[in-house]
Amino acid sequence: MSQPPSPPSRRDVLVAGLGAALLSPLTHAAQPVPKPTMLTRPIPKSGEALPVIGLGTWQTFDVGASPAERAPLKDVLQRFLDSGARLIDSSPMYGRAERVVGDVLAQLPDAPRPFLATKVWTTGKEAGLEQLETSVRDMGRGRMDLLQVHNLVDWRTHLPVLREWKAQKRVRYVGITHYQKSAFPELERLLKEETLDFIQLPYSLTDREAEKRLLPAAAANGVAVLVMQPFATGDLFSRVKGRALPEWAREFDCDSWAQFFLKFILGHPAVNCPLPATSNPRHVADNVRAGFGRMPDAKTRERMARVLDT
Repeated sequence: MSQPPSPPSRRDVLVAGLGAALLSPLTHAAQPVPKPTMLTRPIPKSGEALPVIGLGTWQTFDVGASPAERAPLKDVLQRFLDSGARLIDSSPMYGRAERVVGDVLAQLPDAPRPFLATKVWTTGKEAGLEQLETSVRDMGRGRMDLLQVHNLVDWRTHLPVLREWKAQKRVRYVGITHYQKSAFPELERLLKEETLDFIQLPYSLTDREAEKRLLPAAAANGVAVLVMQPFATGDLFSRVKGRALPEWAREFDCDSWAQFFLKFILGHPAVNCPLPATSNPRHVADNVRAGFGRMPDAKTRERMARVLDT
């Protein structure tokens, strides 16, 4: 869904002059080049710093157990975590994705600790509890950072359970999700009336409906925003196929269309983390680079939006 990447760039550093180094070799010893770190934004309810690029798993992690199917995903997760990114999002709705995430992470024992997020997607309290236990076991190996009610399915039953789990420290955050615009009024109402830590919603360069009411409501109520469908399910790449990236994209440290689309989203101050899904190691290496460098301001974002009109 994204463009082929090049390796992450390093920031330039100043080098001490040769003459000064010769005069004071001990005080001007060469220093290691600092590795740039991914930008973070605070989770409003806690202040915890969350890296700004996440990883979705819909379709991409629903694979079998063969080494040929799992190897690219191991590479994806390794590159993702090595970049400084942390949030991995899944759901029981995504077939085998939760178990695959858990299995592959178990093969990366030295990788940085991920921020694991999944959902409950069923009706009834007992069915919900069973599903939650399975998700935590399969994906989180006993732990989970964020649990969400998927597409608001039976949310009146599940939200109290998620809050109980949070009180018991079985999960750190709770939230809600929905992909349909017809659900936006209810999402907005819940943002205002319920105590939530996260909301996940669709938002992209060509789908800006969330800007009207949902993003302001999330900001006003201290709710972190995760973004699904940041590439409009691939439509954005179709629309720029064969077109060169604008030269002025360099002004906000952008060198691919994938980064262009992700930085547009991150240019909105209410957004914490878009969740591009991929099973391609080259694509994840490109996606995570959107989390580094400068971000577009409001004026530049409007200029970005007009690119697709030409």
